[in-house]
Amino acid sequence: MADLILVLNAGSSSIKFRAFDAGPAEPELVLHGQVEGLYNAAKFSAKDADGALIGERRWEADAALGHQEATDYIGDFLRSHRAEHRLVAVGHRVVHGGVQFTEAALVTPAVIEALDRLTPLAPLHQPHNLAPIRTLLDARPDLPQVACFDTAFHRAQPEVAQAYALPDSITRLGVRRYGFHGLSYEYIASVLPAYPELGAARATLVAHLGNGSSLCALAGGKSVASTMGFTAVDGLPMGTRCGNLDPGVVLFLIDYLKMDARAIEDLIYKQSGLLGVSGISSDMRTLLDSDDARARFAVDLFVYRIGRELGSLAAATEGIDALVFTAGIGEHSALIRERVCRAARWLGVDLEPAANAAGGPRISTAGSKVSAWVIPTNEELMIARHTRAVVRKEAVRAAA
Repeated sequence: MADLILVLNAGSSSIKFRAFDAGPAEPELVLHGQVEGLYNAAKFSAKDADGALIGERRWEADAALGHQEATDYIGDFLRSHRAEHRLVAVGHRVVHGGVQFTEAALVTPAVIEALDRLTPLAPLHQPHNLAPIRTLLDARPDLPQVACFDTAFHRAQPEVAQAYALPDSITRLGVRRYGFHGLSYEYIASVLPAYPELGAARATLVAHLGNGSSLCALAGGKSVASTMGFTAVDGLPMGTRCGNLDPGVVLFLIDYLKMDARAIEDLIYKQSGLLGVSGISSDMRTLLDSDDARARFAVDLFVYRIGRELGSLAAATEGIDALVFTAGIGEHSALIRERVCRAARWLGVDLEPAANAAGGPRISTAGSKVSAWVIPTNEELMIARHTRAVVRKEAVRAAA
């Protein structure tokens, strides 16, 4: 009987899952899917490793599923459709690990309590990330669970890169630059040696461009600097998030528009970014297909801000050798890659249009001073790797 690792990524209204065979040298995908529309009219779908649909179900709004019911249903589906596999561990994406968690951690009641205390630092993510963990801890206390953090990879940054110029009494409360998308950047860092030119690069800038977008500077496979800071709303404009914002704007919203904290939170997380600027959509594909001037301006602003931040991170590494595009927009939009590379010509990026149109992996010319690449990310595989390593380490410790 093969060992199975389940990876869960829980959001406010969905749980995405992937199941991996834990036996091979590299965990191998067995099936994947999601439950979306939680607390409303939920929909479940699952596909095998080749993308063939193997399960589907819908619930009416009056039979709304929450995180607990969705987690239970995913478990039941695995037992009925993969009886030849034995579930040995569950890995979870947890957005915030604070300063305490610098690597993946085996879940215990004390760990959950510590992560719960971080909820004020990520109020829109942390409670949902923890919901399936609590459900499984109650239902299967014997089943190992591992929390994998989006912030942990960035804890290697120099202290000066993590600090705000605030009084120490505030900094001690945990107000610092944490950085996010760490599991994605960690995966990219892990595969760079597979590309000889990238493996030898002194400094690499990675552009994780999707509905959530950020940039990270890597040196020696470690995070040196990133665009996201205290929260995942900082840095680049995103699908619905505003990105970098002068704190004075928040004071203006409070004093002049009389907005309270929750209204401002809704504005900067859900009504801004590409959606807010365009007034049309948060989806880059829709904006690129539109002739509306607001849509064009939203795209222009997105590219402009990436170009500015590339310069900032290149300064942090005192020059770069490579630029890597990843995530939904980064992997699939040749036009955005082209425009970003044009904005980065001063850094030494010379785009090869045909290679870019084909999706890479290398999309720069042979003579480009700074090479440019497209490398698909795989956060779920990174979580599966961490989960297997933690469980194996714990088994060795228990046997000692």
